[in-house]
Parts: sequence; structure tokens; C-alpha cells
Amino acid sequence: MEKKIIKTDILIIGGGTAGCYAAIYLGENCNYSVAVVDKAAIKRSGCLSAGVNALNAYITEGHQPIDYVEYASKDAEGIVREDLLLDISERLNKVTHDMENRGLTILKDEKGNYVSRGWRNLKINGENIKPLLAKEVLKQKNVKVYEHINITDLRSDGSVRGAYGFGINDGVFYEFKSKAVLIATGGASGLYRPNNPEGQAHQMWYSPFNTGAGYCMGIISGAEMTTFEMRFIALRCKDTIAPTGTIAQGAGAKQVNSFGEIYEDKYGLTTSQRLWGTVTENSEGRGPCYLKTTGIDKEKENELLKAYLNMAPMQTLKWAATKGPSEKDVEIEGTEPYVVGGHTASGFWVDNKRMTTLKGLFAAGDVAGGAPQKYVTGALAEGEIAAEGIIEYIEKEYDDKENEGLLSGLSNTCKEGYEKGLKRKSVLEGTRRYRVRDLERAMQKIMDEYAGGIKTDYKYTVHGLDIADERIGELSKMLDYTDINDTHDLLELYELRERLVVARVLIAHLKVREETRWHSFQENADHPEKSPEFDCYINSYMKDGRITVIKRKLVKV
Repeated sequence: MEKKIIKTDILIIGGGTAGCYAAIYLGENCNYSVAVVDKAAIKRSGCLSAGVNALNAYITEGHQPIDYVEYASKDAEGIVREDLLLDISERLNKVTHDMENRGLTILKDEKGNYVSRGWRNLKINGENIKPLLAKEVLKQKNVKVYEHINITDLRSDGSVRGAYGFGINDGVFYEFKSKAVLIATGGASGLYRPNNPEGQAHQMWYSPFNTGAGYCMGIISGAEMTTFEMRFIALRCKDTIAPTGTIAQGAGAKQVNSFGEIYEDKYGLTTSQRLWGTVTENSEGRGPCYLKTTGIDKEKENELLKAYLNMAPMQTLKWAATKGPSEKDVEIEGTEPYVVGGHTASGFWVDNKRMTTLKGLFAAGDVAGGAPQKYVTGALAEGEIAAEGIIEYIEKEYDDKENEGLLSGLSNTCKEGYEKGLKRKSVLEGTRRYRVRDLERAMQKIMDEYAGGIKTDYKYTVHGLDIADERIGELSKMLDYTDINDTHDLLELYELRERLVVARVLIAHLKVREETRWHSFQENADHPEKSPEFDCYINSYMKDGRITVIKRKLVKV
């Protein structure tokens, strides 16, 4: 492979919400050179690629940032970093107003006030939010964007000094040398068998292209991770996997079973409890379950049709092809589990500057742990916090003395790994080879059946986790025998590696939390009750391929 070395002061891996906003802040507030690297194109990559119709984190009049901290903490049964949540909450309104000034349309009433959806949500026309962010990034003179490059490994000699990757289209080996690195790659989808199989597998809640890349490169480099066992499982419209909150809040729709009984109050109203109630009603024979929308007026129906065009057009198309929500209740179901730090507390263990336990490595957005319920504005705020932390780190802590011998060795090893993969077809001639897609489906089947997927109503046992751990290990060994033809196949191979590494850490975390803290999200059949013994964080780190799990005390404000 041709080798290209790119030198920059700051490297941002991932051009999603947090990564783009960090780049904008750095472009406007410092003279350091910044490189943003994305495996796709930042105009339509990440969770905001299709748009969004609300900003779910905003402090409306009559409320304070601490109110948001209390809400998120209660929803997560206390397992949050309250210090990180407060940092974010204090910036939610600032970044919202900034985005409006940059062109985001936030709906207003006849008096010019924002139209809220509950005390912490604002309605927006957000189909163009990602192109808007990308446009602002490209305006910055000291920021350069590199697209269609897949970053796989960190460049580290004790301090993180860049990263390695390959061009998906040009087949070039890229070595990025930097003073600091921000990981903003998002969480992990595709670990479990999804609702819709085969050709419709992309109809899922979370971006199918978020494969846990940032988690993986941090894990294998020894970074400490937190709260992976707090999985996120979305309650969604059946088949389209479109959001339900817009209907529940925008139309005031209640959750009802097939007998028309409202069941949501019986189980509780936290995010996980709403899902758990639906799962339980179905398993006890009172399903299917619905959001009660029949009878809503035409104005509300039209608002729903427009709202879903901003983020989940498949739902609007389904209504157009069958019956609208005023004529037929909307059936709901849970998705497969995800590991995502924007809705739960899963991710890197970070300090208040968003530096990880690896010196020079920062994390923001879905990849950063400890602060659930970030949503879009929380990711923006965290990107800004991390950018400030990076500037301070470079000015006060950065040491330019490198272990050049070690870094050269890492570079050669990584490059040889890519080349070995691309040569594999001829090297493995005559031996059994596996397709990456088949191994991925095998992983999803294992996780679904033994690690608490849809098939078992999200419940798992320690014995089942042991089986999952063993079989995920077996699959990991098969990566060396996959059929690779080009760099697109190589991309899929590394995406599978990322998911397998994340799955191993997830299983390790699930084993240790011997309680059921969050129904459905973490439904331990061996320990069905909550235990005060686990009023703590479950953290982990990997060394020489072995995962060590530790407990940390809760951080309060």
C-alpha cells in the first residue's frame, strides 16, 4: 500500500455531531491545525444523517440545569456522572441558540417563543441539520476534512499522538500524526440480531454504520470504559423503527395493549420501564401493543406526517400507503440492544475536560460515557467541552518527545495488517474461507440468544453469557480466514472486529452487575431484583487481550 503521513495539531476521528461541533469551535477559537477524518462524508454521516425533528435536551423557562441532571439521573437509576451531566446541562441553551444563528430552523409561536414539547424539548425543522454542521466545518480555515478513510488504531507511545487508517476508495495507508486526538465516532449498533432481517436490516434505530470503532481502538489501547452493561433498547414503531416520542409527546398518545387498556403507568415511566411494560404485556398474552392515536384531529395528524419526514420518512410513507394515525393505532416494539453513550452512560471513562485515561485522547458524544440523555444538543455541548480541554492540554501538558522507535513499529504492524488482509485470497487458496457478512450474522445470533436479545425478551443468565463469551472468542479467531477482495471488504472486516471487541466487553460488564438495575436494558434472570451493593459504576480495561472489570464509586454534585 502507498503510505501517506499527515501532520496536524489536532486529530478528530468521526465527523458526526460532536466531532463537527468540536471542529467548528477549534476553527473559531484557536490557530492550531485540525484534521477531521470520517469513513463516509460529513454532509450525511452519523446519527443526524437523515435529520431530526426535535432537540430533546433544552432547559425551558422555569427550569435550571440541575433539573436536567436530576431527570437524567432518575431515568438511569442513579448510575450517572452527575458532574459530567451538569457540565453539559449548563451549555444546552447556549449551543441551541448558536445553531439557530447558524441557520437551524427552531419552531416558534405567534409571540416568537420556542415551541416546546415538554419542559426539555424543542420542535425544529431539522432535515438539514447535518449539512448545516458540515458547511460550518468547511468554512474554518485551519480545519481540513478527510473523507472515506477508515481509522482503526491509535498511534500511542503512552500518550496518544495520532492514528492509523486506510483509504476506502484509494487503498492508501494513512498515518496521522497529532498532538491530541478526539474520538467522536459514535456508539455501537449491529451487535445483536435486528428486528428486520436480511435486506431490511438497515431499518434499525441507531445508525447501522456506527460499529463501535472508537470504543474498539480505545479498548485495545488500554483505555478504561464504563457502564457498557447499561444497554439502550429503543421503543419504536413496528417495522419502520421510527421514533415513538414524537407521537407520545406531540399527540399525547398513551401506550395501550390489544384490549385497549392503558398499561404504561403500571410499570413506570422511565425510558427502560416503558419498554419493559411493552415486553411484559406481549409476553403475558395482552399484545400487540400500540400508541393510542385513533381519533386525533387532522391538524395533529398532519403535524405527525410532516414531523416524520424530518427524520424517519418511512413511517410517513407507511401511513400514506395504509391508514393514517387518526384511523389506526400505531403498533410498537422494542429494538435490538445497542451500546451508546448519548442515551445511556456507556463509553469511555473521562474527566471533566473529556480526556480519557489515555493521555492526549479525548472523547465526546455517543462514545463518551457517564452522561446519558445527551441527545443532539448534549453532543454539541460535549464537543465544545472536549475542544476546550484539548486546547488546554496542548498548551499546558503536551510533551513533544516521542518514542519514535515504538511508533514506527506500530505503523509498520498496522500497515502490514491491512496488506495481509488484502492479499488473503491468494494466501488462503485451498483453505476454507468465511464471508464477513456470515460471521456478522453468527455474532448477532449468539448475542440475541445468549446475551439478552429480542428472542429472550432481553433477559440473560450467567450461564448464557459464558456461552456467548466462548463463541464470540471463536468467531474472533475466524477473522483471519475471511474472504477479502478489496478495501470495501477490508472495511467490513474491521467493522466486524470492532463489534466483536465491544461484544466481549459488554458481556464482561453484564456478568459483573449481579442485579437487575434497568428492566429490559439489563434484565438479569439470575438476579431479578435491584441491589444497593451495585450503587456503583462497572468499569473495565483490556491488557494483553484480557479484560479486567473494576468498580468505581458514584460521583455526585
